[in-house]
Amino acid sequence: MAQNSAIEWTEMTWNPLTGCTKISPGCKHCYAERMSLRLQAMGQPNYANGFRLTLQEHMLEAPLAWKKPRLVFVNSMSDLFHKDVPVGYVLRVFDVMRRAHWHVFQILTKRSGRLMQMSAKIPWPENVWIGVSVERADYTFRIGHLRQSGAATRFLSLEPLLGPLPDLDLSGIDWVIAGGESGPGARPLAEAWVTDIRDQCVAAGVPFFFKQWGGVFKKRNGRSLEGRTWDEMPVLGAPSAARMPLGMVS
Repeated sequence: MAQNSAIEWTEMTWNPLTGCTKISPGCKHCYAERMSLRLQAMGQPNYANGFRLTLQEHMLEAPLAWKKPRLVFVNSMSDLFHKDVPVGYVLRVFDVMRRAHWHVFQILTKRSGRLMQMSAKIPWPENVWIGVSVERADYTFRIGHLRQSGAATRFLSLEPLLGPLPDLDLSGIDWVIAGGESGPGARPLAEAWVTDIRDQCVAAGVPFFFKQWGGVFKKRNGRSLEGRTWDEMPVLGAPSAARMPLGMVS
């Protein structure tokens, strides 16, 4: 199912596979799991298997039919680099993204080890951004794996942020997103964790995007950080210091 997205840093989602398994603390209250089970109960055909990993081959070429350029979040309901996704299928997804060159595709994974292992097999189109999730300091090893990928644009999603991340190595990183957990059971986010990450990004010249404070009532808590919103984005094909607003990627 492809649809316009309410996620602040993208415009629409594309899910050529659905379902996943939990591998680290950031997965505890997975929004995709909740949504998958809800869609299954509603009878949505793509979610007949609930949150069990499922290849959605009928969705593979959907982006080729979208004529207006979009920022597209790939697999908002899964993880392209899950160990059970065949290498051949991953390469088919990349082939579609290469052919749909007028879009910018944003891939996010927690399986940084598999990303690193597969990188040499992947023809990396310039319109594909690859990111890793880092929720706590003991998962910063994923950043080192990300740096070894062949992507032209690499980013970090520090969400749900579950602790401080001092002394981040931002070399080779083009964008940083940070945010708190939302929904039932949301764990707290300390302002000092966010401001420290923001300051590290400013010092390194890396665009910073603050997504949300989160919580059970995330809209009430908003997105303002010290009196302003932070919506910086990387520019396709430009050095890290280049910044522009969401929706203006050229």
